[in-house]
Amino acid sequence: MKRRALILAASVVLLPPARATPEAMAAAIRSFTEGAPLREGKVQLDVAPLVDNGNTVPVTISVPGAPAAEVAALALFNERNPQSDVLRVDFGPRAATRSVSTRIRLATSQQLVAVARLGDGSCWAQRVEVVVTLAACIE
Repeated sequence: MKRRALILAASVVLLPPARATPEAMAAAIRSFTEGAPLREGKVQLDVAPLVDNGNTVPVTISVPGAPAAEVAALALFNERNPQSDVLRVDFGPRAATRSVSTRIRLATSQQLVAVARLGDGSCWAQRVEVVVTLAACIE
C-alpha cells in the first residue's frame, strides 16, 4: 500500500498542470463565432489590468451603444487557464439587458478576450492583458 501511495504522489508531482494554449483559445473563439471574421471594437471588457489575487477576478462584458436587441451572445476566453472557454451567454428576445458580470479565476498572467456576436452575424472582440500577482487554478 505504501508503494502505491508513493507512485501516485510521484506522478502527481511530475505531471505538469493542464493549461490551455493560445491555439486552443483561438479554436474556442472560432467555435463561438461560427467562422465569422473577428473584428476589434464595439464590445467592452471591464477587468483590472493588475490583479492581486487570481482566485476571484471581477469581469464585466457589454456592448455599449448597441441596442439590446442587436446583441445575440457574449463570450469570454483566456489563453492559460485549464480551459479556454470561460463564459458563453446566449440572449433570448426578452432579455432586458445584454451585459454579463461575474467573477473568474485566473491561473496566471494572461490575455482575456471578450467576444460579442451581434444579430447580423458579425463578431466583435476586445483583448485585455491581465497581470496576476497571486495565481489560482494550479491544481
